[in-house]
Amino acid sequence: MALSPADMDRKMDEHFGFEAHDDVGGVLATLTEDVEHDIVGWPSGPTHGREKARSFYEALFSDLSDGKFQRQRRLYGENFMVDDSMWYGRAPGRPFGLKGKDRPLKFRLLHVIEFTESGDIKRENVWVDLASIQQQLLPR
Repeated sequence: MALSPADMDRKMDEHFGFEAHDDVGGVLATLTEDVEHDIVGWPSGPTHGREKARSFYEALFSDLSDGKFQRQRRLYGENFMVDDSMWYGRAPGRPFGLKGKDRPLKFRLLHVIEFTESGDIKRENVWVDLASIQQQLLPR
């Protein structure tokens, strides 16, 4: 049985809500035990399983703060969605290896998400606008 767009929206909004509160356990609970977690360009490459995704979220939450998502658009298919969003917040750590110096930061994210029939996230593929991050954080 296919999920409705509203079902997928609820799960993604829950996932983003946990991210906004730096809640690693909450984020991981939105994923299946055997999730494929692929942040394109992340040094570890794609990982499999909740516990393998944990280190990404722990690093992310120490590098970025006060995060808010603004949805630009979502496209839906049978048990998958494409989410195009803007992220706004601060960079107190070293996001993507760059010195944040607690500066304001905003960048675009593209998520390709696959869901189980019960609504959990079984694959999360994320593309980050690294060029925009570099323009904001690299010395000029």
